[in-house]
Parts: sequence; structure tokens; C-alpha cells
Amino acid sequence: MLPKQFRLKNKAAFSATYRVKNSSHKGGVTLFAGIKKKDSETPTRVGFVVSKKTHKRAVKRNRLRRLMRESYRLVLKNNDLGNSQNYMSLIFVGTEHALGKNFAEIQNIINNLIQRLK
Repeated sequence: MLPKQFRLKNKAAFSATYRVKNSSHKGGVTLFAGIKKKDSETPTRVGFVVSKKTHKRAVKRNRLRRLMRESYRLVLKNNDLGNSQNYMSLIFVGTEHALGKNFAEIQNIINNLIQRLK
């Protein structure tokens, strides 16, 4: 699980990140990046979303959310974050195309999305 300091939690932070409209998509996962940081002291906060429209079963939605969260945690642990550290917040949104993928595929997608950030 991600440490508390890296979690994006409140609705206003999610809305602010979506409002920036800086996004990229690959393999059923969309990455929304918020505004750029002014200081490097604050950690980048990350949120993971899988909507009810993706699948009606909560078990399937939670599994995809767990896979995305664990992939990001490993990227954070390996300190392979690239330019994602320059943003205040990131949101990973899973769609129905990502539901059938295994952990290795999700991890590859998350790494690719992080490396794509400018």
C-alpha cells in the first residue's frame, strides 16, 4: 500500500487534477497529470480510479485498482519516476480494456505512461 503522504484523497484535489486536462492513454489506463510543482519538497500525490461503468462487480474494479496501485508502488520503490515527480498530482483511471490484463501487462502500461510525461 502507498504511504499516506503519497495518496490523493479529497474531491477538490481530484477535480483540480482533471481540470488541467493533461492526459495520456495506453492499454486501458489513462493518466491525468495535475499542475507542475513550484518546489520539490512536496511529494507527488497519486489517485487510482475505476468507475462503476467499467464493470458492475466491485471485485473486478478493486482488483484493477490494486494492480495499478502496486505497479506504482514498485516504480516509486525503484525510484524510476522520471518527470512524474514534477507534478503535484497524478490520477490513474482504469477502463474496461484493462480488466483482463495481468500484473506484468499493467506494470508495463504504468511504466510507459510515467515515462511519457513531459
